[in-house]
Parts: sequence; C-alpha cells; structure tokens
Amino acid sequence: VLLGLGLMWVIPAPVGAQTTAEQEVASGGKPSFEQYCATCHGRDGKGGGVASNLLTIKPADLTMISKKNDGTFPFWRTYNVIDGRENVKGHGDREMPIWGTEFQMQAASSPTVQSQVRGRILELVYYLQSIQAK
Repeated sequence: VLLGLGLMWVIPAPVGAQTTAEQEVASGGKPSFEQYCATCHGRDGKGGGVASNLLTIKPADLTMISKKNDGTFPFWRTYNVIDGRENVKGHGDREMPIWGTEFQMQAASSPTVQSQVRGRILELVYYLQSIQAK
C-alpha cells in the first residue's frame, strides 16, 4: 500500500488531468522554455523559432509529442532528452543543447545543485506536457 501511495507522487498525471500543483510547475516552466527553447522551437513550440532555419534538421514540433506517442506524453523520456541522457532521434550529431549540464553549471555555487537542476528540467517537462495538441 505504501509503495502504491509513493508511486502517486512519482508518476505524472495524464495530459488534461494535471493537478493545481502541476499546473503551477508547468507555468513556472514557460519562462525557461522561452529563454532556452523558443529560439529553435518557437514560442508556440511548433518548431519555427528564429534560429530554426540555421539548423541542419528542423526542430521538432513539441506540441505533437503526445500524438506521436499514441496519445500518451512520454514524461520521463522527455525529461531524459532535455537532461541530455537520451539522444534526439533524427538529429544525427546532437545539435540540441544538453540543458542538464547547462543548468548544473549555472547552479554550481549552490549546495543543492542536483535538486535545482531536476526542478528546472521538471518545470520544462510539465510545461511541454501542458502545451500538447488535443
């Protein structure tokens, strides 16, 4: 029973069923998205950012992640792509920056570096989950 209750905290809610706390985290991810991702993926997340025409491969439409995964948002896979643990298919050489490393360097002076890095990436993932096409 305790394991089941613990998993409720670990497993994200399906799209459209976000709790108020998840919505707050998602809205916290929007400024990070605009600062780190919109240049390539566009402010709307559809891949048409101002730098997109300079890239070898067009950036992904991030609003279609769920649709490309049979209607399910791949929460932890998305986390790992942003963190840099999972390569982005179709990119060949990794053109997308590894944000986990970048966030870790920015937080290097803090004793809670890993928590800050995880928090920033989670904000981005929850934000991406919140902008999925219906």
